[in-house]
Amino acid sequence: MLVDGVALADRSQGWRVRLDQRLRLLPYVALAASTALVVLARDTPELVRQPLPASLVAAVVTAAWLWQSVVRGPVFFVGLLTLVAALIWTNPLYGFFAWTGYLFVLHELRGRWRLLGAAALGVCTAVSQVGGAGAVRVPDNWGTLAVVVVLNVVIGTAMTHLAITTRDHHAQRAEMVRLLEESNDKLAAALAENAGLHAQLVVQAREAGVLDERQRLAGEIHDVLAQGLTGIVTQLEAAEQADGRPADRRRHLGSARRLARESLAEARRSVQALRPTSLDAATLPDALADVVDGWSARHGVAAELITTGAAQPLLPEIESALLRTAQEALANVAQHAGADRVALTLSYLEDLVTLDIRDDGTGFDPGAPLPRADDGGYGLLAMRERVRRIAGTLAVESEPGGGTAVSACVPAISLDGSRDGSRAGSAAA
Repeated sequence: MLVDGVALADRSQGWRVRLDQRLRLLPYVALAASTALVVLARDTPELVRQPLPASLVAAVVTAAWLWQSVVRGPVFFVGLLTLVAALIWTNPLYGFFAWTGYLFVLHELRGRWRLLGAAALGVCTAVSQVGGAGAVRVPDNWGTLAVVVVLNVVIGTAMTHLAITTRDHHAQRAEMVRLLEESNDKLAAALAENAGLHAQLVVQAREAGVLDERQRLAGEIHDVLAQGLTGIVTQLEAAEQADGRPADRRRHLGSARRLARESLAEARRSVQALRPTSLDAATLPDALADVVDGWSARHGVAAELITTGAAQPLLPEIESALLRTAQEALANVAQHAGADRVALTLSYLEDLVTLDIRDDGTGFDPGAPLPRADDGGYGLLAMRERVRRIAGTLAVESEPGGGTAVSACVPAISLDGSRDGSRAGSAAA
């Protein structure tokens, strides 16, 4: 919740302005009231005073001194203190006006001079309270004067000190309000900036999701359609070459029809972003075994699957990625390797699952640029992207004439969210 620092500052400033305006009028009101009392009490015999004209002249000069704005600061206060003393000398009733001098102590003086100014005003008011300058000249009044001076000085300086403390606290509060206003402005700017960044991140995340989905679909289409069509073409070509062998021709045509049906079913499921159909009713080792047996039967190449470790059900995304990697690797072997034997090893470790596909084919130089294949050359890139999306790694080792080894390593995250799938399975057993 943001605090309206501007409103607080405006209210505080407005209150101070109104108070200052009223305090500026107070000395004139007090001077006028004191002068009125002097005029009304001009015939009172108890007062020790100077002639009325002297009091009026001193009052006019004091009003003019208050009105002028050229001389300010300590000089102004000394002049005002002198005029207060002169007024009290002409008539002690001006002691009522003397009290307003404390208003100027805070405005015109600084530091310890404020307390000294308050003490001087206390002496002046004490003189007015004992009867004026004439009473001070009487020795019998000195004791009373001393007591009254002490009281006025103590009270005056205490009030001044309290006013100074209050003024300092007000200044601190005003500074806090100013800092709060700056903090609110910075916070509002930060919130606006964060809102813009959030909107930008949402757009970037949406674009990244779209790109990732396009890459996934591209890989799925390549794995399903390209591999299926390649197999179908291979079987049809073999059927054409078996015109004189009806049994072989029927076998190749049957394999082509089966591949077409499987590819169609897989394509439909891939569009819906589901796991391969072969994983719906079988474990990953069983699905891989079916893929290896089917591939070996179609291409006449010896292939075997070896499973090590305790097989555990993994997340569908992980099992699907491993199965697709095996399919792509086998398709590459059939298309490029010319191998006589292929071995797949599925290993369940404590927190990893690895799939190794090795063949004894012609091999290639992994460091050399690969020629673009008829199907777009998407094989190795598709495998790497697919494994990377599930936080795995893919390594390829090969050399001309030395065969090829493809190794996929993925996290062993089970269906219950456990990272250590094999260990969880052992504990359950």
